[in-house]
Amino acid sequence: MRFRKIAGVVLISLISSMTMAQESYHPTPGNLEARQWFQDAKFGMFIHWGVYSVLGDGEWVMNNQHIDKKNYEKLPAFFNPIEFNAAEWVKTAKEAGMKYITITSKHHDGFCMWDTKLTDWNIVDRTPYGKDVLRQLADECHKQGIKLFFYYSQLDWYQNNYYPRGNTGHYSGRPEKGDWYAYLDYMDDQLTELLTNYGDIAGIWFDGWWDKKDADWRLDKTYSLIHKLQPSCLIGSNHHQAPKPGEDFQMFEKDLPGHNTTGFSGESEIGQLPLETCETMNHSWGFNLQDNNYKSTKDLVHYLVKAAGYNSNFLLNVGPMPNGKIQPEFVKTLGEIGKWMDQYGETVYGTRGGPVSPHSWGVTTVKGNKIFVHVLDLPDTNLLLPDFGKKVKKAYLYDDKTPVDFQQNKFGTTINIPRNKRKMYDTVVVMEI
Repeated sequence: MRFRKIAGVVLISLISSMTMAQESYHPTPGNLEARQWFQDAKFGMFIHWGVYSVLGDGEWVMNNQHIDKKNYEKLPAFFNPIEFNAAEWVKTAKEAGMKYITITSKHHDGFCMWDTKLTDWNIVDRTPYGKDVLRQLADECHKQGIKLFFYYSQLDWYQNNYYPRGNTGHYSGRPEKGDWYAYLDYMDDQLTELLTNYGDIAGIWFDGWWDKKDADWRLDKTYSLIHKLQPSCLIGSNHHQAPKPGEDFQMFEKDLPGHNTTGFSGESEIGQLPLETCETMNHSWGFNLQDNNYKSTKDLVHYLVKAAGYNSNFLLNVGPMPNGKIQPEFVKTLGEIGKWMDQYGETVYGTRGGPVSPHSWGVTTVKGNKIFVHVLDLPDTNLLLPDFGKKVKKAYLYDDKTPVDFQQNKFGTTINIPRNKRKMYDTVVVMEI
């Protein structure tokens, strides 16, 4: 463990007490119930939206294009999302089969999408739009029965007190001085606003810890504050590491649990908390005008099903345009996913990862005495499942209950799936045990 010195005092006792406070976290019954709901929900909408959308080059544009604060401060004058309609957004999510929404309250550029009283660097004070979009979205989520999570960036390229600098944000033109603990106080005060002024909030989705891994983030104080304000509020952090004490779910960025194709999950050993994986509909999180690399409906249904097979939720991102509309390409695909979920939702919602581990052909999910075999890619008509210690009573196609031939022995269970019964996205076989 590393110890920082302030005014020559080694903070050993403080850090020790922080560690003990984190390790002593005991979730309330309401929190445990919320975790259960979260695991059952399986599918959510991620929304990356802020003043960066004006430039149409993603949410990292301030850092990637080396834009300093003085120039970046011109952006809010162009951000006037008069076509934003919270009811339309929530309706789009519901029709896609999503059970919750996670929206960026503050991304790395520090710009706040709510009427914060702690800085005028926010949508109400700096833009011609002048309205609190989080208020509108929270009210509509509560009205339509969708849970709401707030993404909050611990990293901040705008605030001077985010100092010493981390690995990013070196081109903002901020003075090379600041008060780190004043910044953490600012962060906690903002979280207090979000958790006291917007009704029930299902969770806080942190990001940016990785920018300063060795800093004293005072996680125990921040996490304790959140659980005190709303005990059922779930805490997750995209720190790309194993879960830390006080967290309620574990997330994986652009990867299924246990995979590391992006390089983000090298230290993300799977813990015992509910799991979530997040992915984009093209390549970008925030609105990117020239990103036409749209994933197909089939690709996204497969990702959703695979996530469930890995016992994980799937948080699918949209990056709304600066006028407040979700891209029509996204809306179209979400509608198609929703139609699939209308038919096959039972095989995803409320399930857990099945007794057969994921394979190249697909995954299994389980609910009660039913194992749902999701066949995504099978070149043959026969599928051999390794022995999972349960006797199969019967097997049939989920769509029309047509019996499926199967044989079970000490080596496993072989099921026969005729080619003329295959479905476009996912052929689901139900095995009752």
